[in-house]
Amino acid sequence: MYLLGLGIVLLLMKYVEYGPVAGWSWWIVLAPFGLAAAWWAWADFSGYTKRKAMEKMDQKKRDRVDKQREKLGLKTNRRR
Repeated sequence: MYLLGLGIVLLLMKYVEYGPVAGWSWWIVLAPFGLAAAWWAWADFSGYTKRKAMEKMDQKKRDRVDKQREKLGLKTNRRR
């Protein structure tokens, strides 16, 4: 996401010809977009995205179970 933000900022700076970016090559200005696409492709291919989604879902499940245990007056002995 940071690469996408950087690409947008550089693109706007190049378009309005602001600062040193005005003299840079378009390849340099557009490079963050290519790097962002490469990152997303790697994250999907390696399973990084799916793993992070599963971790988030598991954490929500643990929080929900702990909340219900607290409502029932049971102690939670889980360590995180």
